[in-house]
Amino acid sequence: MNTLSTLFYISMAAWFLTEWLYKNILKSGKEDQKNKDKYTLNLLWLAIPFSIISSTIISYNTHVPIADGSWILYLGELFILIGIIVRYIIIRSLGKYFTVDVTIRQDHKIKKEGFYKYLRHPSYAFSLLTSLGLGLYLNNWLSLIFAFVPPFLAFAYRIKVEEQALVEQFGEEYIEYRKTTKKLIPFIY
Repeated sequence: MNTLSTLFYISMAAWFLTEWLYKNILKSGKEDQKNKDKYTLNLLWLAIPFSIISSTIISYNTHVPIADGSWILYLGELFILIGIIVRYIIIRSLGKYFTVDVTIRQDHKIKKEGFYKYLRHPSYAFSLLTSLGLGLYLNNWLSLIFAFVPPFLAFAYRIKVEEQALVEQFGEEYIEYRKTTKKLIPFIY
């Protein structure tokens, strides 16, 4: 096994481990407003493993390359690493306000600095960058679709649910914030 393959397997293990830790440690508390999640956490935990497993199986059973050469593998691995690391940084920057389930904390405030100056959901954006990296690393168009589309659809639904909860809680303040930021891609979407 070469160095890039080893790095890929290590980064995939790190991706799974960090997400599992987030899911088990960063849950809402007893005093938080619950019943806002509408099963989005469960949907994500179905969509992401499904996308990883299906895209990997497809890459071994079909040959529809995205590009020639190993550069695509390096680009994919770079996206995976950036996604994992920056998502961790974003989650840390939110501190106690980050929960894996859609929740409004008792003293919740809208974060508008750092990544949040440009994106309303940067942790989701970098999770999707990791999924995109997986699809590129596998260097297969069908794998890319299966790696990216299911998590994207799950996050799109979660964003809708989360933003509804934020508008209910913060009203005009959140509506104004939405007007100056994008959901997932700076200046675009």
